[in-house]
Amino acid sequence: MEFSAAKARGLAFRLMTPADMAFLSALYASTRADEVATTGWPETVQRQFLQQQFEAQHRHYVGSYPHVEMLVIAKGGDDIGRVTLNETPASIGLVDIAFLAVARGFGLGGAIVGDILAHANAVQKPVVLHVEAHNPAKRLYLRHGFVTVEEGGVYDRMEWRPITRR
Repeated sequence: MEFSAAKARGLAFRLMTPADMAFLSALYASTRADEVATTGWPETVQRQFLQQQFEAQHRHYVGSYPHVEMLVIAKGGDDIGRVTLNETPASIGLVDIAFLAVARGFGLGGAIVGDILAHANAVQKPVVLHVEAHNPAKRLYLRHGFVTVEEGGVYDRMEWRPITRR
């Protein structure tokens, strides 16, 4: 996939390797730390829990998505996030996108989502994702034309359809 708009914003992408696991674990923890802090657990227990949750998520992605592509996002030589995709013959799954706190709020996720949608339109495939119902990222997806196709439980299923060619 070509990430031209994201690359124009200074982002670089590379396939995840085992050497990236410590960064990806810290990234995961940064996205859940506030939520886990509300438990009142000791800090060591919180860190252990977040590590276990990261490992479970990673196993799930690898085991559940046969075409998974895990990319580390860098800017200025520093790793700042990740995007996980699962492109099949029928659709493109936006499995996960996450940034360190210092990289959030600058439109970087929007540039990546826009690039994914441009690719999806070119290959005429829908893009599907699951997002927590109260996740602020849901607003990003709605702005890009995703619609909620299924509500239930913790996650909503959202979908974007390409412009039909005639």
